[in-house]
Amino acid sequence: MDGIYADISYQRIHGRQNMEYVKLVNGVEIPKIGYGVFQISKDDAPRCVREAIETGYRHIDTAQSYFNEAEVGQGIKDSGIDRKELFLTTKIWISNYGYENTLKSVDVSLKKLGTDYLDLILLHQPFSDTYGAWRALEKLYRDGVIRAIGVSNFYPDRLADMVAFNEIAPMVNQVETNPINQQIEAHENMVKRGVAQEAWAPFGEGMQNMFSNPTLGKIGEAHGKSVAQVILRWLTQRDIIALPKSTHKERMEENLNIFDFQLSDDEMATIAGLDTKTSMFFRHDTPDAVDRFVGYVKDRAGRE
Repeated sequence: MDGIYADISYQRIHGRQNMEYVKLVNGVEIPKIGYGVFQISKDDAPRCVREAIETGYRHIDTAQSYFNEAEVGQGIKDSGIDRKELFLTTKIWISNYGYENTLKSVDVSLKKLGTDYLDLILLHQPFSDTYGAWRALEKLYRDGVIRAIGVSNFYPDRLADMVAFNEIAPMVNQVETNPINQQIEAHENMVKRGVAQEAWAPFGEGMQNMFSNPTLGKIGEAHGKSVAQVILRWLTQRDIIALPKSTHKERMEENLNIFDFQLSDDEMATIAGLDTKTSMFFRHDTPDAVDRFVGYVKDRAGRE
């Protein structure tokens, strides 16, 4: 494997599923497939999280700005699983940046999620007082409240800056990664700096006819797998942690069932040819992006 942080186990089994792992620079292991809860409603989140855990997921990814942390916590409680069996992630929202604000917001997130520690916390966006927020995460990491700390949506230059000028470097960077926007150069930068990559929107939310892509479909047929399974296997073979979302239990099961086949070098190269190096959503490194997130902060103010 090309990642200097990667240390993969093929033997461990969670629920009914085999699982591969990425080992971070501090030794913490992350399951390569996690369950994402972005845009899952408060009403659906408890059931979805419980069913995901029943299906075999042991990695749950939420965020303060998803407004479903409490419901995720309820789903974990309803599952009856030992907390130590889970890898639980949340993300700090921009309005909670700054040293004191971040410390307070983590305390709120812990209470909502019903836990006294988190496996991973990320700075959700590369704006506002990221350095004050990061110092708070460093403190919480040293205090043992968080097992690993990282960032999200940080482009290569911003990530290099965070690695170079902090006492504890980010261990994870969660960015949009899918067959249309493959983040090849960003991945190389992360590998160079010992940062594990996580993929949000691994299916591009189905845009650009992702699930009916003929190239992915043909590869899937060769293995008896769906397009979604091909995408997730392609990501995991690149040592990228993937966070698919579904509210349907059968899809949850399908998304986990990817470790019984291997894409060939030729198939990986064929998928590489789909890369447009363009976000399917929007970039984070323009003045318009800053304006967009100022609007998001205002829209989210006071919501629960």
